[in-house]
Amino acid sequence: QVQLVESGGGLVQTGDSLRLSCAASEGTFSRYAVGWFRQAPGGEFVAAINWRGGSTDYADSAKGRFTISRDHAKNTVYLQMNSLKPEDTADYYCGIRRGYYDVERGEFYDYWGQGTQVVVSS
Repeated sequence: QVQLVESGGGLVQTGDSLRLSCAASEGTFSRYAVGWFRQAPGGEFVAAINWRGGSTDYADSAKGRFTISRDHAKNTVYLQMNSLKPEDTADYYCGIRRGYYDVERGEFYDYWGQGTQVVVSS
């Protein structure tokens, strides 16, 4: 059973930063790409990373403000979000999928976490 656990959401003000985490049991990510979406599982694409090679992709709304990264030792993927805006307010979900192509398409993801809420006040 694949389990993804997101954490790190919260209530912040415009311009603040948050770091979201997506944790899984050892070995879960080894053959997967990991993506962050918001609004709903497979909703609005935010960012993705290839667990093995480290390639990354970002939505235009995330470029320059968000950074996706991975920690092999902790089996965790992070989404560092800086310069947050009210329009970033959403539930954020991490998902995993095989293969690293069309990573912005949520329908290709196989498993999802339960989500973590981010609220950015103006």
